[in-house]
Amino acid sequence: MSSTPRTTRARPQFSHLLVAVFFLALPSIYPGRPLLAAGPKIHTVTLGAYRKVPYTQPDATPDSKVDETSSLRVRPLFVDDRQKEWTTGESHDVTDRTFTVRRALRLNDALPNDAAPHWIWQPGPWLSVDRVTGHITVLRLPDFDFAVSDVVWFRDYAAYCGIATTAKGGLYAIVAELGARRPVVQKQIGKWPEADHFIPVCQPAQWQRLPLRVTLKPTGGEATTYDVVGTVSLMEEGDNSDE
Repeated sequence: MSSTPRTTRARPQFSHLLVAVFFLALPSIYPGRPLLAAGPKIHTVTLGAYRKVPYTQPDATPDSKVDETSSLRVRPLFVDDRQKEWTTGESHDVTDRTFTVRRALRLNDALPNDAAPHWIWQPGPWLSVDRVTGHITVLRLPDFDFAVSDVVWFRDYAAYCGIATTAKGGLYAIVAELGARRPVVQKQIGKWPEADHFIPVCQPAQWQRLPLRVTLKPTGGEATTYDVVGTVSLMEEGDNSDE
């Protein structure tokens, strides 16, 4: 007897076909999600040119107010060619990617009965700016007062005279560290409020590197030097403590 040869049919490769269909269907299932994660976007952060604007001290009286001779130097802060803030004063490089700069505010000084807004310029809080991410953070410096506190930076430390917000008040020597919950130095050096006070209230802080010290002096008062003990607390986006 002759045997009939069997015909072997090729089986379709269903597993490969299903995988291909799955990846083709992914864009319709997750339309907003790329298959491969894109790398972090690099931003461009720049400060524009200075210009002078009228400025009046917050505690000025009608007799001492001289709008024509008082001015504030402001300049814009850009992220990717888009203006994000107005700033005043010099910036301070904390690290190679983070710097601090003071915000300039435009306040509406119009009284309730005034027919139109009256915009004035005032120095505002300090900002921390990340050059890589373009992220801007408002710094909550302890006991910081817009009119009294003249911050002098060293590394990630800010030294200045601050005003206590408690019922007793008081003028304080403050050293704050970025990223720290509490000030490194917080010592009372005078009374506040004072009806007749010096302008400026305190002299600019004087820093010393080795050993790390800072000297603060109320105008017309005695200077006091403080030892600053601590490590860098600033954490930047993308930092990895395991590396």
